[in-house]
Amino acid sequence: MGKIIAACGNDCSRCPRYTKAPYEKSSEELKQTAELWFKIGYRDHVVSNQEISCMGCQKDNWCRYKIVKCVRENNICNCGQCSQYPCENIKNCFEVTQSFEPFCREVCTIDEYNMLKKAFFEKKENLSVTKTTD
Repeated sequence: MGKIIAACGNDCSRCPRYTKAPYEKSSEELKQTAELWFKIGYRDHVVSNQEISCMGCQKDNWCRYKIVKCVRENNICNCGQCSQYPCENIKNCFEVTQSFEPFCREVCTIDEYNMLKKAFFEKKENLSVTKTTD
C-alpha cells in the first residue's frame, strides 16, 4: 500500500495512531502510542486508546492551523494541491513539527524515531511530491 497523505502532509499510512481499515491497531499498540506521545511531549499525560486513535482528517477534527477546514473549503485533499501553497499556516505547521524532531531523536529508540520521521517529519516533502504530481 502506498502513502496516505493527510491535509498537512503527514503520512497516515506510517502513523501509529491511524486506525482506519486496513490500518487497525490493537489495544496494546494504541497504549504504546499514547505512552510515546507523552514521552515526546505531544501530550501532557498518557491518554486513552480512544483519544489517541485517529481515522484521518475529518471535518470535526481539531487542528491548531485550521488546515482540515481550509482544504475542505478549497475542495482539495491536502495543502500541496493549493495554489497558495505554502501559506503561512502550513509554514507554521512545518516549523512546529520540526521543533519536536531534535527531542524525538534524543529520547526515542531508533525504530520510534524512524516511524515518527516517516509519519510526520517528512510532511513538506510529501506535499511537494503531491504538488508536482497533481
